[in-house]
Amino acid sequence: MSAPQHIAQAASHITPLRETWRLLMQAARSRAPQLRASLIGLCVAAAVQGLALACLMPLFQALIPNPEWSAAFPWLLTMMGLMLATAVIRWWAQGFDYRGDMVRNTHELRSELGEQLRRIPLEMLQDKRAGGVNATLLGNVDETLSYTLTVANMMATALVTPIAVALAALWFDWRLGLLLLLVFPLLIPLYRWRRPAYGRGMRMLVEANERASADILEYTQGLPVLRAACCVGERAERLQASVKHLEVIQTIGEKKGAKPNLILATVMELAILSVVFVGTLFVVQGTLDVAILAALLVIVVRFGEPLATFVLYAKIIDLIESALGKINAMLRIKPLQQQVPIQTPQSYEVRFEDVGFSYARAGEATLSELNAQLPVHSLTALVGPSGSGKTTVTRLLMRHADPQTGRITIGGVDVRAIAPEQLNALISVVFQDVYLFDDTILANIRMARPDASNEEVERAARAAHCHDFISRLPAGYATRVGDIGGRLSGGERQRISIARAILKNAPIVILDEPTAALDTESEVAVQAAIDALVRDRTVIVIAHRLSTIAAADQILVIDGGRMVESGQHAELLASNGRYACMWQAQQSAKNWHAGMARCPDEEAFVS
Repeated sequence: MSAPQHIAQAASHITPLRETWRLLMQAARSRAPQLRASLIGLCVAAAVQGLALACLMPLFQALIPNPEWSAAFPWLLTMMGLMLATAVIRWWAQGFDYRGDMVRNTHELRSELGEQLRRIPLEMLQDKRAGGVNATLLGNVDETLSYTLTVANMMATALVTPIAVALAALWFDWRLGLLLLLVFPLLIPLYRWRRPAYGRGMRMLVEANERASADILEYTQGLPVLRAACCVGERAERLQASVKHLEVIQTIGEKKGAKPNLILATVMELAILSVVFVGTLFVVQGTLDVAILAALLVIVVRFGEPLATFVLYAKIIDLIESALGKINAMLRIKPLQQQVPIQTPQSYEVRFEDVGFSYARAGEATLSELNAQLPVHSLTALVGPSGSGKTTVTRLLMRHADPQTGRITIGGVDVRAIAPEQLNALISVVFQDVYLFDDTILANIRMARPDASNEEVERAARAAHCHDFISRLPAGYATRVGDIGGRLSGGERQRISIARAILKNAPIVILDEPTAALDTESEVAVQAAIDALVRDRTVIVIAHRLSTIAAADQILVIDGGRMVESGQHAELLASNGRYACMWQAQQSAKNWHAGMARCPDEEAFVS
């Protein structure tokens, strides 16, 4: 679908201003009273400014045609006092920014979003791109609050101040005042006419910016791979498409908005000039003091541009409303339901009881009627073809999501009845793809147990066989590892990850093929570290190379989301089933020579 069609089919519903106000106050959290007072203060300041400008009419009457200081001085003094009051009130109202309330509010809102990230089911979070989440936490929060007082001040000056002038003009000439009161409210229907288009365009622009942000982040993180594949610059098709899409959206917005914006500005300027024209007729007819008309000319010059561009200011309201929508959408995601009362397991055997699970966007079940028992201090291996559901088994144990049927227990306690923080403390995970944070090695290991001493961190590092290479680094444990640990080799990152798991000292350990991508030397070191990690623990290993799990206490063969075999290595080989076929295929791959017979199901199980 083309961008114009996409914009045309965008949702036409525009949030009413009263709803935007409610959402804005909700986003202000504990600072809502201060923000409300500031916005009201800006309106009061704009009204006082209108009264100050209205003083020009009696002031000009005192000066034209025969200047009288005694008559002009009181009005001049009144106007100066009102302008000073305007400045004081406006300065106080904008104190929401100057006093730091806005900064505290954005911090509070980001903290709440951060807490929500901890509660969101990881299954749902994995569907969101990192750049999109980043845009919500940073850009949307700033767009909601940073622009609020600025746009409120502009709109109050463009609308409230002229209305205050018009009301004051009724005192001096009711006809002129009535004409002004008829002109200035024209802004409301003009604004209502253009707001749906502005809202659609702004939403499309926000979406395009979010997509571009996500693609830029992905491009930056994947630059080594993209360079190796000669897909940088103009060949980075995804990023180029995203940037082009943003350009198209911006171009369409400008083209579609140019003519209506010109019409709006012209209508307002003509309306104001018509008031001047009528006022001139009144002067010619002798029914209006020329001093009042002269004052009106000065006031019109003052308000001509703000009135003509009022509806353009209002576009920022749609930016704020769109940002509020993104924030609320993130906060509305419900966490996984916690069973009560909260229970604490006293032992660490793991059971899967008739577990069935489907991902939200999957067409069929990922796991079906899975039953398994993992005894305490045992090593259980999960094997099977890619996509069979092995990783899903471990994710359900860690409560990235909850099964739709059946249950998972630790020590007889349903994982849904264990407090999230405690469940996290019970399980250590060593992933195949290690993620280290751009911090020191010491901090990356210590994050498993923040209260650990330096000596405890070093003991964990020694047990993980990484103390020696850390000691050879110029800054030792204070060495920064770079973004995602990019300054270290794969084996070094893996051993630091294992040191982190050792320091955590959790009774259940999940190993997601941690040696699959390592060279032989690194694999030996990592395997030694794993031996130290899994001692006296309940261990689950996701394995592709069957030779690494031949000594497992039990092996579960999973295919199509179902457990098709279970047992020890020798038993499964003797049964001559799926596992035996996988084993033979891998052994054949090691000792391959032309003409060797292949297992019929070999292609399905070799990973």
